[in-house]
Amino acid sequence: MRILIADDHPLTLMGTKFFVESLGYTIEDICSNGITAFNLISTHQPTIAILDINMPGMDGLEILEKVYRNKMPTRVILLTMHKEMTIFKKANQWGIAGYILKENAQDELQKCLEEVKKGNQYISKNLENDLLVDTSSPSEHNQAVSKLTFTEKKILELIAQQKTSRQIADMLFISEKTVEGHR
Repeated sequence: MRILIADDHPLTLMGTKFFVESLGYTIEDICSNGITAFNLISTHQPTIAILDINMPGMDGLEILEKVYRNKMPTRVILLTMHKEMTIFKKANQWGIAGYILKENAQDELQKCLEEVKKGNQYISKNLENDLLVDTSSPSEHNQAVSKLTFTEKKILELIAQQKTSRQIADMLFISEKTVEGHR
């Protein structure tokens, strides 16, 4: 399996390279801008390209879109700090193989590479949790939640954290009966 890594931050680039090599993978190319990354993908067609989103010249999403539209065999993993659902959805639309948040990279990159190698998609666990509560597109559920008062939202949040009615009442300075009414 041949891998390309592109990130405009030298420390992240070299750290990722070192980490991936320590897992036994071959790094074919590294670079620090999007145009070079796309040219290397076009020329060498690595098995996997690990890309940052924000890079000079061409960003990771633009590269992903070009790889997808040109039906290139390279599978793209985005290694990013972006948690926004709009960005993830765009990446998913263009056939992303992996989406890892940099804050979780050390714990998740190995698992991501294993899954992508098997032909599966891997999404960072923190982002996966956010997808379960996606509020970026309107739905009946989201519209209902948006109509809740601040206190009702807080009670709902604390219920989700497995707090008892007594604990919630004490935390919000309301009666236990009020909490029970919202359950």
